[in-house]
Amino acid sequence: MSRTCRQSPSSTANPGPATRPHPLAFLNGLLWAGSWDTDAIYAIDAADWKVREHVAAPGKPYGMTAFGDELRVVVALDDDDRYLYRFVPGRGFDPASKVACPDFTGSYLAAGEATVFLGQMGKRRILALNEDSQPLREIALPTRCAGFGFGPHGHFFMISGDDELEHLKFGTLDVSQDAPEFEEIAPIDDNARSLVYDGRRWWTSLRDENQIASFT
Repeated sequence: MSRTCRQSPSSTANPGPATRPHPLAFLNGLLWAGSWDTDAIYAIDAADWKVREHVAAPGKPYGMTAFGDELRVVVALDDDDRYLYRFVPGRGFDPASKVACPDFTGSYLAAGEATVFLGQMGKRRILALNEDSQPLREIALPTRCAGFGFGPHGHFFMISGDDELEHLKFGTLDVSQDAPEFEEIAPIDDNARSLVYDGRRWWTSLRDENQIASFT
């Protein structure tokens, strides 16, 4: 059952498909969610909140985004080194696509046209990658980050936090600049992790509450 959350008056939350849901992506009309406890990803039909597909990941999913008709997924293996994988719905993860993230670190993902944006929170930066996952340029983050994604009119949005990743705020970041400023829109729940837009509303994981929330 949905419940009202703190993101905004029009926000609701539903149970995750598994515990500690994270990260999120939206592809072909389905909301994709990972789980840190099952090391799997799930395709959810948001209309009836039914799981349509459930696939084991090669490791723990840390970031995910739609890229064309596929997903790109950041996966942490047993040594916590991070790798990028292609995932094709109906076919699964492509082992041959495995590419090490720069410096073996990375988490949140977003994609715009032919560019994938990889968050490296420990380095306080986002890397713009080409289709082959090679770095094109670096974008310095002005704050810590709990998720980002492209939204209305192609603008880039981010969840910003303080050094303890608390007092989270939802706002915009101009990734065309190398050192952009964060522009706050509204506070957001301190449990929020990951951010994706489905064309009408935003989704985020309330990871430690085992829920996925949507807001407008």
